[in-house]
Amino acid sequence: MTTITTRTVEYPADGLTMIGHLALPVGVGRRPAVLVGPEGMGLSDVERRRADALAGLGYVALAFDVHGGRYLSDPEEMLARCLPLLADPDRMLGIGHAALNVLRAEPRTDPDRIAALGYGTGGAIALELGRDGVDLRAIGTVNALTTGRPGETARIRCPVWAGVGSEDPIMPPAQRDAFTAEMQAAGVDWRLVVYGGALHAFHHPTVDHPTVPGVGYHPQHARRAWHDVIGLLTECLPVKE
Repeated sequence: MTTITTRTVEYPADGLTMIGHLALPVGVGRRPAVLVGPEGMGLSDVERRRADALAGLGYVALAFDVHGGRYLSDPEEMLARCLPLLADPDRMLGIGHAALNVLRAEPRTDPDRIAALGYGTGGAIALELGRDGVDLRAIGTVNALTTGRPGETARIRCPVWAGVGSEDPIMPPAQRDAFTAEMQAAGVDWRLVVYGGALHAFHHPTVDHPTVPGVGYHPQHARRAWHDVIGLLTECLPVKE
């Protein structure tokens, strides 16, 4: 089994000390890199394991933090923090750029070959980095069909892949339509996959605390969405030995 190296990284953002999870592939040379953003609850072992899996495939991966080292298991507390954050693109950009700077500063990272992957709130942050004109090779999101400020989506310089559950009440058909219309009008190379019968956060294994309504794990589609994400990276950010 390929050995990877992991470590915790601390960095400032949004007035907090963020605590991210950095995973490094075997070897010593520079490798393409991926930012991994969490759901609104915050960085958990789910995103850490995904960063580890990406490192096993040869990528430098940083699972970034959004709540200053906290995981918000109380839905009301999570919404009280995330809803204002999602309504403030500048705050999202601050969190995204801070994590991106950490990833770029890692000696193993090829700074010219970076992609952003995000779930929920983390996906919204990935999209905002694209709208800010960051040179990314790909953006992948699940449960994050957020729209941006007028005109900014035209600054996205890479393919965008988005996944959503057909029964997701948080990202309903009207939200899908607004997102795809924005991408199309901006001339973005975009794809949307709708996973039949899946709810919001369908990729995230069932948790042992209350959640907002409309959340549910779908193991089959979770595997399919991960396969689709790896396909996006293979196409847009291949690992070159």
